[in-house]
Amino acid sequence: MKKQKSRVVYDAEPIKDFRELIARTAKNHPDQIAYKYKIKKDKNQIEYVNKTYSEFKVDIEAVATSLLSLGLKNKKIALIGNNRYEWCTSYLAITTGGMTVVPLDKALPENELISLVTRSEAEAIICEEKYISAILKIQNNNLKYIISMDETKEPNVLSYETLRKQGRTLRQQGNLDYEQIIINPNEMSILLFTSGTTSISKGVMISQHNICSNIQAIASYVKMDTNDTLLSFLPIHHTFECTITFLYGIYFGVTVAFCDGLKYIQKNMNEYKVTVFVAVPLVLENIHKKVWKSIEEKGKKGIMKALVAITSFLAKIKIDVRRKAFKVVLDQFGGKLRVVFVGAAPLDKKIIKGFNDFGVKLVQGYGLTETSPVVSAETDKEKRPGSIGLPLYNLEVKIQKPDNEGIGEIAVKGPSVMLGYYQNEEATKKAIQEGWFATGDYGYIDKKGFLYISGRKNDVIVLKNGKNIYPQELELLINQLEIVEESMVFARNKTSMDTTLCSKIVYNEETMQNLYGQKSQEEKKEIIWQEIKKINQTLPDVKHIKEIIITTTPLSKTTTQKVKRYEEIKMAN
Repeated sequence: MKKQKSRVVYDAEPIKDFRELIARTAKNHPDQIAYKYKIKKDKNQIEYVNKTYSEFKVDIEAVATSLLSLGLKNKKIALIGNNRYEWCTSYLAITTGGMTVVPLDKALPENELISLVTRSEAEAIICEEKYISAILKIQNNNLKYIISMDETKEPNVLSYETLRKQGRTLRQQGNLDYEQIIINPNEMSILLFTSGTTSISKGVMISQHNICSNIQAIASYVKMDTNDTLLSFLPIHHTFECTITFLYGIYFGVTVAFCDGLKYIQKNMNEYKVTVFVAVPLVLENIHKKVWKSIEEKGKKGIMKALVAITSFLAKIKIDVRRKAFKVVLDQFGGKLRVVFVGAAPLDKKIIKGFNDFGVKLVQGYGLTETSPVVSAETDKEKRPGSIGLPLYNLEVKIQKPDNEGIGEIAVKGPSVMLGYYQNEEATKKAIQEGWFATGDYGYIDKKGFLYISGRKNDVIVLKNGKNIYPQELELLINQLEIVEESMVFARNKTSMDTTLCSKIVYNEETMQNLYGQKSQEEKKEIIWQEIKKINQTLPDVKHIKEIIITTTPLSKTTTQKVKRYEEIKMAN
């Protein structure tokens, strides 16, 4: 299969490792603000801090020098905490200092945290204060140092700030340990565990070359610059946020602001005048619903829809007045938002169009931890709503064992494919054959080369007649209902000869009451069921939803807002 070189939009300067990444930006944009964040002095006082790229580089080198002085050269260091400046400097201090970083999910239960630190064979951990009590329970000979990102009075726990200061002093005194480290960009530098229970989560071995090749390829499709400000809110340990917001952001010398939490997204976008946003579909769906709900409450839905029609027509004939026409909408998010990167799951075309109508460009992409992470993305020139973009120019993508509709398992080959699974040769051989990584996702490629995803291989419902049902396809239709917050479609076997399609539906209580008044639970279920029947009428019989479960309790999710299907199905059955 030919690589997509003809799709390249921009010439992107190659980078071989993380040292070169940070050195390049610190040299080209030394006074550019790299990070904006808050420090709470007390309940009523907040200090805003700006860190330039030159300061960022100095702090990375200082922390790395201190870690090396502790005898951690070539060792593994775990890292866990919220999205914050200390996490970013620690990540790059570890990796540019010739050590291996083990980023851990901040939402890990205590037993899983202990298990993964032990499995990784980490000799040190850098963490927030709240994790220390759990980490102190770790009983193994590997873990030698606990380093707190926060001030700590815990004996035998080191402080990040102390290490940073000591590192600066050592370097001022002529210590050249950091400079003498030679980075091999093709060796494991990041050990990242996939989501799952401790017994089945796999350690993904990623090199700096894997990620740097991915950054360069993305940069040839979509451009940012030093005028951009990104809001970092997805869990930073995850490759999507880590590569796109954190490392890709450094490549362009952008400013990164840290979000105060999911419920503060809109407030922080206003506060920091965010221009670029990295999100998952659920967040965008919620924002879209809130915007139109606000418009409807003001009695302007008809006027707004007419304005959308007019401005969309004008945009087609190269007269783009959308950002001016919808300034009142854009001002709700700081007035500067221009691009949203979205991945992790398929996004409804209606939502894509909704953001585009207001003059905000959505860039859809697809990737996995094992591919560092991006496999495909839309470009600044080519977009196709509903697709997950074009394969990156330096990757090959093929559909394995396609069915009569062209749908099969997506396989990827190229420089950003992982080195393998940590201490799991069997799983590595199963996942990578002749250089091709089997993603576990089903999809197809259209005649123009755009990639589409149908769903996870493990989520596909296979009927008795051999037909495949992709739950996400049905969920997108259900989620369009005004009263629905989210949904999950799954199979229930009534008998050995019959598979029943069911849907667990989370509805909005306030919307339900506004539209239908006070209703009993049974009446609410009947209202939703009538809407599902309408959807069924648009589908082949084999795709008909036969049962529904309704609730106002959100579906159980991972920290990247993916539904934990296995848990939900177990509860439903």
